[in-house]
Amino acid sequence: MDFKSIVAVVADDFTAVDTFIANSLHSRIPLISEVGQYIVRGGGKRLRPLVCLLAARACGYREGDHHIRVAGIIELLHTATLLHDDVVDDSGLRRGRATANARWDNPTAVLVGDYLISQAFHLVVSLRNLDVMDIMSQGTCVIAEGEVLQLINQRDPATTEERYLEVVYGKTAKLFECAAEAGACLGDPSLRQAFAAYARHLGAAFQIIDDVLDYTSSADIMGKNVGDDLAEGKPTLPLIQAMKLLPDSDAELIRVAIRTGGLEHIDRIVTMVRDCGALDYTMARAREESRLALVALADVPASPWREALEDLTKLALTRSS
Repeated sequence: MDFKSIVAVVADDFTAVDTFIANSLHSRIPLISEVGQYIVRGGGKRLRPLVCLLAARACGYREGDHHIRVAGIIELLHTATLLHDDVVDDSGLRRGRATANARWDNPTAVLVGDYLISQAFHLVVSLRNLDVMDIMSQGTCVIAEGEVLQLINQRDPATTEERYLEVVYGKTAKLFECAAEAGACLGDPSLRQAFAAYARHLGAAFQIIDDVLDYTSSADIMGKNVGDDLAEGKPTLPLIQAMKLLPDSDAELIRVAIRTGGLEHIDRIVTMVRDCGALDYTMARAREESRLALVALADVPASPWREALEDLTKLALTRSS
């Protein structure tokens, strides 16, 4: 099954989420609406809202529109993290387009990101669902912690795989987890932990594959430049594993590049990472996260929505962008 087929399982809901997001971006300050719409329409797949919709339907939620609203809130929070991430990383390209901070400036990107977070929590309160409010508020704290931990790890070639995974589970996987757990709460709360575990491992697999693609894809496909993570001094798993496998002289080249964010030897480093087996190891780690995600769904009743979640997990391993 391809991505379009997975979306088709909740096609009407998915369209309604887009409408909800567009309405949520309206502000009396035109610049807020303009920047928000620019980043939201930047070509993302809406994976996190999709997970929320599928989880809610798989847990029996049939009446009302709270699943639409929760899915839209998740995307607003995700959009805010993108705005802030690009400022922190001084990124100029995302999904093949100029980032908001590059098109406008850093203060605008940060402040619009703040607005989106505020708007998201205003909308969460309107749901009057304490479980969902708890999931979102606790989740955003974990995400912020993950961002700070990544900042601590930046330019530190001694970063371990464990510290790398802590960032992955906090910075990326947590919002997937919030999406699925909140969706489950709307239907059958007894399944919320199963869906939280599913999405945590799905999100981890997604991020680990993203780190592989940083060395195997291209700017045209990925929408960012190959080696961008290294340029930002981020010790991702391919680099961490490469430093373990390579002779010390080659490993030292990577360590220096991480410390300085230097791209002087980027072509050689990319070749070494590709040839030493580090990407195979990283892919194996992603496959294990995918396996654990599928295991977490074992007690969820069979349905087209559960099947779509399983297909999404498998698709995460084979994506090229």
